[in-house]
Amino acid sequence: MLVSVAAYAWIWGWRFAVGFVLLILVHELGHVFELRRQGVPASAPLFIPFLGAVVGMKQMPKNAWHEAQVALAGPILGSLGALAVWIAGEALDSELLVALAFTGFFLNLFNLLPVSPLDGGRAIAAVHPILWTAGLAVLLGLVLVAPNPILIIILVLGGLEVWRRWQERGQPTGAEYYHVKPWQRWTVGITYVGLAALLALAMSATHVERTF
Repeated sequence: MLVSVAAYAWIWGWRFAVGFVLLILVHELGHVFELRRQGVPASAPLFIPFLGAVVGMKQMPKNAWHEAQVALAGPILGSLGALAVWIAGEALDSELLVALAFTGFFLNLFNLLPVSPLDGGRAIAAVHPILWTAGLAVLLGLVLVAPNPILIIILVLGGLEVWRRWQERGQPTGAEYYHVKPWQRWTVGITYVGLAALLALAMSATHVERTF
């Protein structure tokens, strides 16, 4: 965490860097809490400068439905954290806090892109894995429009992960893992779309020009 704070402080200043890393921590704790609720051993978040953070799992959740719950827990708790920062920013008339809230909303919305290993890719598998191709297409478009090393890394990792998971679907254990009941599919889909829409609206409401 300290290394990440130092890395982000070099770009944005230490106050913004501390807030940004804490927002990432809240997001990752959402995954940790849900994993442990399901009885899946999970590590503390491991921070990787400029790539965010990851949570280690010693085993996969029982099926795609449980994995979707884990995946969505991060953006949900992360969004609530950003909302708290937004409320504090408005109460204190702080552009710094409002800008941090905007960044938190963007962070969680970006993570909802439907491509594994992002949270959206892990969640949308419970709706239908074919949606991974849409996520890859969007990510490829972003890389072409605004080339970025981080986006390229995610695109490469995402492509490999999607290919591996798609191959697994044809195996008996894979078919069982991705078998989801209709009500579970609808629950994940509605939660996913609703959360993405709310985050987009929140980003629009918190967008400010940087003056700090």
